[in-house]
Amino acid sequence: MKKLLLALLLLAVIACQKNTQNLTVKGEIKGLKKGTLYLEREQDSALVVIDSIVLNGISNFQLQTALEAPEALSLRLDKNSPNTPDERLLFFADKGITEINTSLKNFAVDAEIKGSKQHVLYEQYLKVIGRFNDKKLELYKEKIEAIQSGDSAKIAQNQEAFNKLLKSRYLYTVNFAVTNNDSEVSPYLALTEIYDAQPKWLDTISNALTPSVKASKYGKMLDKHIAEQKKRP
Repeated sequence: MKKLLLALLLLAVIACQKNTQNLTVKGEIKGLKKGTLYLEREQDSALVVIDSIVLNGISNFQLQTALEAPEALSLRLDKNSPNTPDERLLFFADKGITEINTSLKNFAVDAEIKGSKQHVLYEQYLKVIGRFNDKKLELYKEKIEAIQSGDSAKIAQNQEAFNKLLKSRYLYTVNFAVTNNDSEVSPYLALTEIYDAQPKWLDTISNALTPSVKASKYGKMLDKHIAEQKKRP
């Protein structure tokens, strides 16, 4: 009887664990023959594996985890090949199903991600911010050329242009976050894209958040980050 009760208790625990798995991440990595795929989340400033799957002869995958609220997760691909670095792609997940289809050759670049409305919003931000990054690279090239030629006037002009670009990038992020104050993407961008911005800018974002987002994981982290910033001399 004791063994039967123990078995029933174990089955109940397993069933309970399965019921908590409210996020499924599935898809295909074209061209992959062998590797290990990890689903990870950031926890205490470190990436922690929350599910994994060994792929051998198949390119389709399915991973699961439990989410309390929308959260930025990452897929890390270990190709099980010596001297080959792991590849990673970031996505915003919510409860339900997220589908990720990509390729082995361009793991992050080719990724097509469907699932949460938070990720759609995140991709909108990345599309615009990519233009800022392209301009930043142009300015770096111009700076190197100016230094090599010893043109002090061009060096000064380049630095001024760089400062203006940086300010525009920060202001765009603040405006985007405030405009989308009902999404967890908003405080996440404040923490990852402009974490070193002036406290007043971060305050602007935090104060604009809806109550539910302010009480979320990233909303709380943002308030903590702002408080720590204000303590610094």
